[in-house]
Amino acid sequence: MIRLDPLTANPLSASSAPPTVPAWALAGSGALNNDVDAAFRAGAALGTLDTLARAQPAWAGAWRQRLALRCAAASMRLAGRAEDEAALRDAWQLCPAGADPGPAGAIFGAWRQLALQPPAVSANRLAKGTEQLGLAWDDEALADLRAQIEDVAGSQWPAPFAAAAIAARVIAVRPDSELFAWWLADLVLGQSLRWPRPLPLLMGQAFGPAFRTEGGGGKRIRPGEKGFERAVCIALVQAAAEACRLAAELSRRVEKLLAVAPKLRAKGAGDVIFLLLNEDAVPGSLTTKNLSRFAARRLFERLQQLEAVRELSGRTSFRLFGL
Repeated sequence: MIRLDPLTANPLSASSAPPTVPAWALAGSGALNNDVDAAFRAGAALGTLDTLARAQPAWAGAWRQRLALRCAAASMRLAGRAEDEAALRDAWQLCPAGADPGPAGAIFGAWRQLALQPPAVSANRLAKGTEQLGLAWDDEALADLRAQIEDVAGSQWPAPFAAAAIAARVIAVRPDSELFAWWLADLVLGQSLRWPRPLPLLMGQAFGPAFRTEGGGGKRIRPGEKGFERAVCIALVQAAAEACRLAAELSRRVEKLLAVAPKLRAKGAGDVIFLLLNEDAVPGSLTTKNLSRFAARRLFERLQQLEAVRELSGRTSFRLFGL
């Protein structure tokens, strides 16, 4: 039988339930033409999300990685690829440690790393980000971009406008680097809000209604184009609401997982629960120093029977499990 740290076992660590974006902030947000109103609603939504971004509930890792997966899936469309969330999970989970996960897996890795690391901007981080996103930027261009990010950070602009500004600057320099522009927008947003780690948000909205023109036949608004700042504000309202809904969903699932934890007698069950709380998906063939592959399979089957995890792959072999 496993024993959990009471603090770690608290699904929310501080509060009774994840917060939700106010209904008035969402009402009619897709058709806002007023910059001030859009910015005000974005502030309300980000204020709500700020509570979650700073908290450390037991499920924070899984939450961030699910947000990363959503943005990675949206990135596939921008990159002209066809992988969906399931294919991205496979690209990441089927790749042996240290091996090349392929273009799709590398892009997913870029979003995963965005969610894992503090929002500091270093030359190495920018170089690694462009490499994972499949882009070639020379050191001089990245150094100039880093200086521009520092300028934006020191400007005291509201966070949504800082994110929009850096995305626009990337496109102005390299129109072929829109994926990098969205990645940096979320990094700068987290930096401006002083979050411990950025949240992958905006890429998931890039093809949504917030970035569609009303009078231009639904043409997509790209970084730097007219109305982009307002579109970013509107998109952040929706992104924050979706992130809060995901948090509420995961909180309920973790509550069930931790409720059944005392019933698990596998020696390595604590390791599995830790991974489930911190990862989007965990392979059913997992092995640890305390858990053989056979024992892991039995443990996941038991968790499924207790309705504490979901099987995510839909396969009968190399199965993936998550909250």
